[in-house]
Amino acid sequence: MKPADESPWWDRDRHAGRRPLLLARNRIQAAIRDWLGAQGFVEVDPLALAVSPGNEAHLHAFATDQIGNDGVPRRMYLHTSPEFAMKKLLAAGEERIFAFGHVWRNRERGPLHSPEFCMLEWYRAGEDYRALFDDCAQYLRHAAECAGAEMLRFRGAECDPYATPEVMSVAEAFRDYAGIDLLSTCDGAETDAAALRAQAEARGIRLAADDGWSDILSRVLVERVEPHLGHGRPLILDRYPAPEAALARRAADEPREAERFELYACGVELANGFGELTDPAEQRRRFELEMAEKARVHDERYPLDEDFLRALAFMPPASGCALGFDRLVMLATGAPRIDEVIWTPLPAG
Repeated sequence: MKPADESPWWDRDRHAGRRPLLLARNRIQAAIRDWLGAQGFVEVDPLALAVSPGNEAHLHAFATDQIGNDGVPRRMYLHTSPEFAMKKLLAAGEERIFAFGHVWRNRERGPLHSPEFCMLEWYRAGEDYRALFDDCAQYLRHAAECAGAEMLRFRGAECDPYATPEVMSVAEAFRDYAGIDLLSTCDGAETDAAALRAQAEARGIRLAADDGWSDILSRVLVERVEPHLGHGRPLILDRYPAPEAALARRAADEPREAERFELYACGVELANGFGELTDPAEQRRRFELEMAEKARVHDERYPLDEDFLRALAFMPPASGCALGFDRLVMLATGAPRIDEVIWTPLPAG
């Protein structure tokens, strides 16, 4: 007989061991859905097929062909996030919306990654992005309560889900945990990869010869910063450098920073939120830069969603966030890997 963890997920004994985690998942989802409904949010159900899967350089999508009545195939993608569709709904007049839905990201597999996973995404029109901090704290509490957990746990790390999250800027985290003055290497529009490389290498961080500024930032974040985040109590890593703003607007008081944050618990990133950018020209410029970088590194690029860029001009000021729901369930139940809290996980490979 195979060990339980080598048996297929549908093996009766293995499923019996996973079932309490899966039932906790259902309770957590129901509690969050009820809480959002009580806050006046409307649940929406965006379709997964999209003309563009997203335009971040290092996200990889699943491609397919839509064949019309004329028999002509048209390239489509499974979305990496429902963001474009949900922002179109904000442009259409919705004010508080959320979606629990599956998203797809290729080239990602491991204890914290599944190529297909569940994302909770929500938006608040006309509200400051820091309102999302409180939302995130509520989700942690609901998850722990529904799982009967006093602490969130992952690989020996613990985090109190009932504690108010600590808030720390990315610049502060790089200073405290890596000894790097990050903002001295960017001015909001331009970056100095050589200066950041010099600081990183001086602290023993190994880099590839062709690593750019963003690559170096990511390496420092993963190796020196993230392992310290969200231990004891949750942490909001706030105010990303402007070159890493993605779809967030710049901070009004500091042009080198953006209204972007991530939620951490037990060293695990759980959510990514923005004060949303509503300038179509600036968003187009960022997308084009990202796709140029994707072409340089991965020799491919994705099309822009022109309909989304048109809708952006009509979108009200808003804040929005995406949370990896499976990861939240993992930490609340103490599961060692993401497949244990997915009802029908993909085969290994």
